[in-house]
Amino acid sequence: MTALLSVLFVLSWSSGFIGAKLGASDASILTVLMWRFLVIAAVLAGVVAVVWRRWSMPRMSRSQWTIQAIVGALSQAGYTVTVYWAIELGVSTGTTALIDGVQPLVVAALAGPILGAATHGRQWWGLLVGAAGVVVVSWTDATSSTASAPWWAYLVPLLGMASLVTATFLERRVTVVIPPILTLAIHCGTSAVVFSAAAVVAGSAVPPMQGGFWIAIAWLTVLSTVGGYGLYWALLRRVGVTSVNSLMFLMPPVTAVWGTAVYGEPFTWTTALGLGMAIGATWVVNWSGSEQPSTGAGAANTPVREAVGR
Repeated sequence: MTALLSVLFVLSWSSGFIGAKLGASDASILTVLMWRFLVIAAVLAGVVAVVWRRWSMPRMSRSQWTIQAIVGALSQAGYTVTVYWAIELGVSTGTTALIDGVQPLVVAALAGPILGAATHGRQWWGLLVGAAGVVVVSWTDATSSTASAPWWAYLVPLLGMASLVTATFLERRVTVVIPPILTLAIHCGTSAVVFSAAAVVAGSAVPPMQGGFWIAIAWLTVLSTVGGYGLYWALLRRVGVTSVNSLMFLMPPVTAVWGTAVYGEPFTWTTALGLGMAIGATWVVNWSGSEQPSTGAGAANTPVREAVGR
């Protein structure tokens, strides 16, 4: 089951670049993000309302609502807007993916001091090989790109990576068990409010009537949001931070496959090489075992998270 969820997660998360390209052809970034999260927030609100009546959903305190809202703002609004903005500024998708692909190394380095989780020697080697695979794919894309961007534009994806890493560690420090459907609804609702406010201020709230825009919204809603973010948090609780973030190494090469299948973009030998390195690194990291608890808050949280995943 974990292997299947991992495959679905990688396919769903990497599809976000394709959906973004579809939507950006007909509307501004803020318009796309506003309607993406408004649609999914409305759908999830209805699902939660039905589930709440049939099942015994936990009562959440104001502080718990606030924490989940912050996690949603960081992991969804903060991450997506920086990725879309960087691409709009002229940074190639490959370079953006490369910067985001460094995330597993950052998480692995911080997992010990923040969560009390151990990253083993085999995992470090796997993470390094994965990073090299990301470089191979992304460097090819970056050097072939004709887009020009100001130097500071390359710092924008770093902000998105830092935002998602912060959200990941913040969520892992929470000891209260909350159903994934409820947390996803809170996260999407928060992002819908953030992007709606920004779009109204910018005068970009009115969506275009083109059918391609709404196809992109449906794509981003089902695959990127429900599939990508939903499976991210589900796998995080099931297998741990290091194993889940090792899957991020697969995003740049798999995105290249998406681009070839949907837009006919070239799939070179370097893309195949990087994909093979990323797959091998992911297997090494997960075969070596996910994070092990030590003492402190990280150890206290681990049994709770494992129980939720089952």
